Amino acid sequence: MELRRLGRSDILVPPLCFGGNVFGWTADETTSFRLLDGLVEAGFSFIDTADVYSRWADGHAGGESETIIGNWMKARGNRAKIVLATKVGGDMGLGKRCLKPDYIRSAVEASLKRLQTDYIDLYQSHWDDPETPFEDVLDIYEELIKAGKVRLIGASNLSPARLFEALAVATREKLPRYETFQPEYNLYDRAGYENELEPICSGNGLGVITYFSLAAGFLTGKYRSAADAQKSVRGRAAVDKYLNDRGRRILAALDQVSAAHGVSPSQVALAWVMARPSVTSAIASASKVEQLGDLLASAELRLTNSEISRLDAASAWKE
Repeated sequence: MELRRLGRSDILVPPLCFGGNVFGWTADETTSFRLLDGLVEAGFSFIDTADVYSRWADGHAGGESETIIGNWMKARGNRAKIVLATKVGGDMGLGKRCLKPDYIRSAVEASLKRLQTDYIDLYQSHWDDPETPFEDVLDIYEELIKAGKVRLIGASNLSPARLFEALAVATREKLPRYETFQPEYNLYDRAGYENELEPICSGNGLGVITYFSLAAGFLTGKYRSAADAQKSVRGRAAVDKYLNDRGRRILAALDQVSAAHGVSPSQVALAWVMARPSVTSAIASASKVEQLGDLLASAELRLTNSEISRLDAASAWKE
């Protein structure tokens, strides 16, 4: 399998990253173990999670996903084979997003305990915290890197201006820089990344790890009407945004290309993201074991230039 470098680091990852948001939420621990076992058996090793997963669910406090991953790695004894990414900065009970040094210092210890490991491969700032200077954020990350608790740092959900500022601060202050960036990016949601973020990432050699790579499930083709969307909470949330003329054009193009290859629309949608030269790895998740094979097969699907052009045209947007 093709492996790609995370930023300027020596960490290599597959072009598909498994999203751990489902663990302990839509996939219980038994199912999560089966999903993770299937992932590794197929040769994949990259897992992305966050301390805040899945705080949004009733009765959850956050940390559920990390706990399950930690239990699985301990049971399988395979920590060294996994590239583990998690995040800090989401609201874990403070009522706000926070990247203050003392908070990060305590949050990383909590994540390490739940994950039952002594290091995190990629530690990411989940959200921006404008109240905390980048100098302070990067300084605490330097402390964690020197202590061996974190190998690499990344960011998610920064505006183009803030990402540029973070990189400039790292250079000026000689502090560790964000080596990866995690944007929302898929066939429907293109403008936010391609217009301003992509040039910054490419120009600075950042590894790009896309989230919502299947547009909350819309690009699987299972939500083609308002009635379809009532099948799940996730579907209902996606309806207003995606069920329009542009969304239907995208689904039609996905249907054409997937039929030509004899694969599912989701495989094509993910293969399109992975084919983007600036993208390192696309995050996608499955909550059922029977969905896993289809997901993983996308990493081996190669689209032709004409197929990529067809999908580009169908998903073109107006400013």
